[in-house]
Amino acid sequence: MTLYQKLAWSLVIIFSLLCALIFNWSKKLEQHSQHQAQQQLHIHLAEHLVNDNPLIKQGVYDYKALENLFHTLMVLGPAFEYYFVDPEGNLLTYSAKPGKVVRQKINLSPIKKLISQPSSTPIYGDDPRNIEGQKIFSAAPVYNQQKLQGYLYMIIGGQAFDATLHEVKRDNPVWLGAMWFVAAMVALFITMLLLFRFFTSPLKQLNKEVSRIKAANYSLTEMALSPSYMGNNEIGNLSKGIYGMLSRIDEQFKSLQQIDKQRRELLTHLSHDLRTPLASLHGFLEVMKKPYSQLSHQEQQRYLTLAMDNCQQLKLLIEQIFELANLECGQVKIKTETFNLGELIYDCVAKLALNAEAAGVTIKVTPKICDFPVTADIAKLERVLTNLIENAIRHTPSKGLITVDVSQLNEQVFVSVSDTGVGIHADELTAIFEPHYQARNSIKRGQGGLGLAICKQLLKLMNSDIEVQSTLGKGTQFRFNLTKHAPV
Repeated sequence: MTLYQKLAWSLVIIFSLLCALIFNWSKKLEQHSQHQAQQQLHIHLAEHLVNDNPLIKQGVYDYKALENLFHTLMVLGPAFEYYFVDPEGNLLTYSAKPGKVVRQKINLSPIKKLISQPSSTPIYGDDPRNIEGQKIFSAAPVYNQQKLQGYLYMIIGGQAFDATLHEVKRDNPVWLGAMWFVAAMVALFITMLLLFRFFTSPLKQLNKEVSRIKAANYSLTEMALSPSYMGNNEIGNLSKGIYGMLSRIDEQFKSLQQIDKQRRELLTHLSHDLRTPLASLHGFLEVMKKPYSQLSHQEQQRYLTLAMDNCQQLKLLIEQIFELANLECGQVKIKTETFNLGELIYDCVAKLALNAEAAGVTIKVTPKICDFPVTADIAKLERVLTNLIENAIRHTPSKGLITVDVSQLNEQVFVSVSDTGVGIHADELTAIFEPHYQARNSIKRGQGGLGLAICKQLLKLMNSDIEVQSTLGKGTQFRFNLTKHAPV
């Protein structure tokens, strides 16, 4: 069942029970009030009849004459029925026709209670004409020389009264008003159903949209993500929240797919790069292991040197893989401190001076005196500078120039590493920071690594960003910013 159907059925049941309860309660209240008023009005009627009628007042012995008296009184007042009972409750005579009375004895407790407690109305006594029924009554004791002879028992509203009342109610205009009341309640009920449908319609529409997304296996690529209901209420906010959540999940899912694709490509490249030095190392060792190989001492040393180079390259690549993995998993923490940037740059240049000299490349720092106090992680910044300078040495031909330039703008210090190397194609500038990407015109093919990807991740941890500019055949410049230390 839908929410609207549940609300509708609940309204039907509650409405029906409430109407039945109100009707029964009002009917009982009306009947109780009517009986109380009638009994209070006629409570002394039996006593007056006993005191004013000589036949009853002197003691009853002629029950035939008393029956005629009762019949006469009933003709004058058809709403009353008259009975004379003995002190044990047995009916001695009455006003009813033969065969109408079905009880020959009644309970005297209600009669005694009415006589002793007249304010406790309504009090119901046995109806001699109905074996199970009870009616309101008036009663009075009958004495003869202070000896109780019995009770005059008068039923108020007998069968004649009930039949007449039923006929009157059937033709009474009050019932027409009751019918109009019922019609008004039914109209109210229908209006409430329509209001429920109006209020639950947005929720039903939202449920259809969610079911449609579920049927599409939560693939939102080809589905329009826009809330179908934009009201400024709880359901509208729920609709916006659900679609915002679905949009966010879709973005994260696409991001995960892209990351998974990049990981697969990285694994493919890494398997190739790991295979190359391993194959070379295996080949050199296999040649040297042959028992009948005639290798001179110089050749053996040469093969051992090449094997060591491949081992070193393999070690460097594995270290870079672990470093990049730790960076992407967020396991690397930043420890900031204030230090002199110029000293760090000159330390990095001195560390790579032999490599630059072997490649025939000159490294220059501008300005020569660059005392710039900065706040950063000194170890990670050293790693970035070393990677950028090593990368420039690899891609700069002999007699080339590498320049490390430091400048200041407001509260930022900018560091750039420029070379006069081969440059990078314009369509490759956005891809060089991807893991294991190598430009097409790289001088040392097959020696690409993860250096630039590691630099970008390290700078990102230090709230810095790296930019690249390159002109094919003229050189490349990498530039990043640092936060200048404010003087105390």
